[in-house]
Amino acid sequence: MSVSEQPGADTAAGPRAEIAAGYAFDGPALDLGALLWDGACHPDAQIRIPLPMLNRHGLVAGATGTGKTKTLQLIAEQLSAHGVPVFLADIKGDVSGISAPGADGEKVRERAAQVGQEWTPTGFPCEFYALGDSGGEGASENAKGGTGIPVRATVTSFGPVLLSKVLQLNQTQEQSLGLIFHYADSKGLELVDLKDLRAVVAFLVSDTGKAELKGIGGLSTVTAGVILRAITAFEQQGAGSFFGEPEFDTGEFLRTAPDGRGIVSVLELPAVQDKPQLFSTFLMWLLADLYGDLPEVGDLDKPKLVFFFDEAHLLFNGASKAFLESVTQTVRLIRSKGVGVFFVTQTPKDVPGDVLAQLGNRVQHALRAFTPDDAKALKATVRTFPNSAYDLEEVLTGLGTGEAVITVLSEKGAPTPVAATRLRAPESLMGPVPAPDLAAAVRGSLLYGRYAEAVDRESAYEKLTAEQQAAEAEALRAAEEKERASEEKEAARAPRAGSRPKEEPSLAQQVVGSGLFKSLARSVGTQLGREISRSLFGTARRRR
Repeated sequence: MSVSEQPGADTAAGPRAEIAAGYAFDGPALDLGALLWDGACHPDAQIRIPLPMLNRHGLVAGATGTGKTKTLQLIAEQLSAHGVPVFLADIKGDVSGISAPGADGEKVRERAAQVGQEWTPTGFPCEFYALGDSGGEGASENAKGGTGIPVRATVTSFGPVLLSKVLQLNQTQEQSLGLIFHYADSKGLELVDLKDLRAVVAFLVSDTGKAELKGIGGLSTVTAGVILRAITAFEQQGAGSFFGEPEFDTGEFLRTAPDGRGIVSVLELPAVQDKPQLFSTFLMWLLADLYGDLPEVGDLDKPKLVFFFDEAHLLFNGASKAFLESVTQTVRLIRSKGVGVFFVTQTPKDVPGDVLAQLGNRVQHALRAFTPDDAKALKATVRTFPNSAYDLEEVLTGLGTGEAVITVLSEKGAPTPVAATRLRAPESLMGPVPAPDLAAAVRGSLLYGRYAEAVDRESAYEKLTAEQQAAEAEALRAAEEKERASEEKEAARAPRAGSRPKEEPSLAQQVVGSGLFKSLARSVGTQLGREISRSLFGTARRRR
């Protein structure tokens, strides 16, 4: 039974009028829906959220099937219409429909009439992205077909701090990884992908490479082995193709369309459930990169960008303490850069308390209380809301699909009264667009030609490999010359009768034993390169 059908509701007009007055804003605002009170839906009492308050972050929560994704779509549409760019992490693959006009029907018309909505089918400007090579010409056969414009980062740009956190290294190992990055930075060895990092780690624990770090603490073979195993496990999560070039410029997410509407950037992540570490990596780098690039702006008339992270429990499940601290700090600080973050998940308890405390806007869909744990979570959720004229335990278990309990920050920054709300219907397609249409949109994007083709230019791996090959070639040449000289000397001598010539070392033995081979890649250590500057988060500043 939905809240609008509950018998025995308070019929007094006072609370209803007070709630409605709490959402009567003077400035621009997003229309979420109509107030539910006294057993009825009241289209004259519109529940709204002020546009300037969208950078105060938010939470959209509720049980499976209660309409969270449609709420996300509804808010994203209106942000776009107000000229605010939007980023959506589409884990289930059902948000791509925001690019196409919605399908008219009896249910849509009925909902629009109930909430006082003038519903018009409308598609919104979109760009579709994918992690790594999905959709690029160099992608695997399974990835080809254009699920999205590839998003890549270089290992150098990603930095040792974030990489240590997602690799779950301890403090000693994190410090060692920092030394590795410092060495690569100072010698001009760019770490473009994970094979570059492997090559540098392997060099620095070799006989000749150990001397390079000796003056600043060195790198033990045990620690190097742990780091290399962690990289291997990380690659098995699908992170290999995420690191590379061309590196994605996160400023692409801040664009508007020629008609002034904000572009909705949809990151297609249908397989992220079995690759949570990959998604976590991307989130941390994306937020840190934006934070490092954007200037401080304070409170604006409208946000520069709003993020929506669907299925946020995948982000936090199994996350390390360091990871959670990084997300909490970034959410707290990025508001002053004009960026809002909305987490979309099943219950508020999926979001750590320190993060939840930063979220000023709440849209809570129905919760279920089938088990003692469910009942405990329900009570905990109710306690997070301001005092209310509703019996929230009863209301939250009685909400229908497309209904929610809402409280937001007013234009003055104070929490609004709690309002049970019947939400508006999205004007775009409520479901995925056909795969051929998605592929056509990806390949038709102006950004596709910029990012589709992976580039494997000379970097640390190639430089170290070239040094190794040159040293091996020189050692082989010297060994061959020595062998020829020995043969000529032997031929000039007549062997004594019955004597046995002394056996010369084999060619392989001579190569391995040569001084040139022992000094393999020593020249790399003497090359002077450009020191790469890093931000507070340890990420490298993008080269312009």
